[in-house]
Amino acid sequence: MRRIALINQKGGVGKTTSTVNLGAALALEGRRVVVVDLDPQANLSLHLDVQLRSGEPSSYTVLLGNGVVETALRDTKTKGLRLLAANIDLSGAELELSNAFGREMILRDALEQWEQRHREAHGEAPADYVLLDCPPSLGLLSVNGLVAAHEAVVVVQTEFFALQGMTKLVEVVQLLRRRLNPKLDIAAILPCLYDNRTKLAREVLGELRAHFPGKVFARAVAKNVKLAEAPSYGQTIFEYAPESSGASDYRELARELIAMEARDSELAERYGSTAPPEVVVARAEQVVTLKPAKPRRAKRSAPDTATNPATNVADVTTTEAEVAPTQSTPREEPSSATTEPSHSAPSEIDAAPEVDSASVKSPPQAEASAPNTPEASAATGPTTTPPSAPQASAHAADEFEELPELPPETEFLPRYVDL
Repeated sequence: MRRIALINQKGGVGKTTSTVNLGAALALEGRRVVVVDLDPQANLSLHLDVQLRSGEPSSYTVLLGNGVVETALRDTKTKGLRLLAANIDLSGAELELSNAFGREMILRDALEQWEQRHREAHGEAPADYVLLDCPPSLGLLSVNGLVAAHEAVVVVQTEFFALQGMTKLVEVVQLLRRRLNPKLDIAAILPCLYDNRTKLAREVLGELRAHFPGKVFARAVAKNVKLAEAPSYGQTIFEYAPESSGASDYRELARELIAMEARDSELAERYGSTAPPEVVVARAEQVVTLKPAKPRRAKRSAPDTATNPATNVADVTTTEAEVAPTQSTPREEPSSATTEPSHSAPSEIDAAPEVDSASVKSPPQAEASAPNTPEASAATGPTTTPPSAPQASAHAADEFEELPELPPETEFLPRYVDL
């Protein structure tokens, strides 16, 4: 009979959720499971739709010696899963047991006596797995759970504080191993509330795998709203949303625990040969990731046909080999050198292609179609350069033409804003 304590001194990391759903997943795999609620908040009992009144048989009566385990167990709606429930009375157990002799070993003695009585009556252990849900502290109740267990599963949230809390928790486990429970061992580390979309979660999971090689479960429990909704209905994730990703995560975790059954000779004999623990160690090196999001398609802007009708988008991205040779006529220079651009003369925009050519790069053939030769100058007539226009560069490396400068007294023209 494997006794496993799910522990972490930090609250809200998923201990109770993992205890319930991991126990249910093991029960669905054919194992006999008992979950023990050691938290005075009784969240584990509420998760399984069990509410005890004060004085009823519970984990509190077992710790105080007023009852035995078998009379306090309750069946659940999942076949093979039983519960040792708790209620608000458990909140006073630490104070009542403060002066008791051997108070750290009360729960261990109760479980061992229960197992011994069942073996004498039926010739086998009363359960295959006992999962202990410890409270979010390192008080007397958590110490009782760790002393009663043979294995500890540390449930951590993939955030920064999880790394700091692990150091203290490992020290406590080593201290208990030396003084009270030599059989105690950290069997695995269970990452919960994992969000693969955040860099922090991936880094924390990587640090856990680096500092505890072979101890981290191969499957991390991802964030899932169904896991948070199931307790309000008093159901496990397999009853509430069996097709959800949360159910898939805990189903895989249960199979990893089953793969460790080679450590228990009785379970290995009862259920046949299983994979050795090294299988889980090898799987732990793999990081479970979600499918990457599809890259967004870049928006394709429409060609500016109002300023340059002869240019389209394909001409900008087409290579020189793909462009068919074209024959174009030399463009005419404006007859007047002193003409300035104006809003009310749209014909002057077509007569000044130097302004429009800066927005879209022309194909090489179109640039070569207007050679700057004496014969072409003679055909078009004499031209003069405006005083305010800059001289063209002698090098052809920069194929973009510069915009004409405006006189200092001229106001800024709105049509240059888009350029």
